[in-house]
Amino acid sequence: MKPPFEKVVERSGGVVLRVCRVILGAHDAEDAWSETFLAAMRAYPELPDDANAEAWLVTIARRKAIDVLRARKRQPAPVGELPEAPSTLGVPGTADGDLWQAVAALPDKQRQAVAYHYVAGLAYAEIASILGGTTDAARRAAADGVKNLRKNYPDAATEGAPS
Repeated sequence: MKPPFEKVVERSGGVVLRVCRVILGAHDAEDAWSETFLAAMRAYPELPDDANAEAWLVTIARRKAIDVLRARKRQPAPVGELPEAPSTLGVPGTADGDLWQAVAALPDKQRQAVAYHYVAGLAYAEIASILGGTTDAARRAAADGVKNLRKNYPDAATEGAPS
């Protein structure tokens, strides 16, 4: 039997927010997180009892993040005064700004594979179904992403970065 939706949100909300922040950055992540759970709440009654709810939510979050990226491309660039500094709540390693810049600089598939595997804890088979492609390709993208992080952020190996 499926747990109540509130329990699913409680268990997986942090992971979904972290995935949104890795893909979108701190500014748009909260909107994608909210949209993810609104869509999930509508579809939750149809989710099979034996489904992996967290992987399902990460898939929805990925789609919502893509929607935000597409909408961002259609928006005019803001000008004028700078907005207030974004909250660091839920941003892993906020003190390691260089690391997050290195993550943001990764190619899309590598960044997403690193986020889904090392941040969300998804298996490579689940990542392959999200990104499209094979399990080996997902594993390779994550490995290449970590290799690029180590090359572009040399302190990562000594600061507890994914191995």
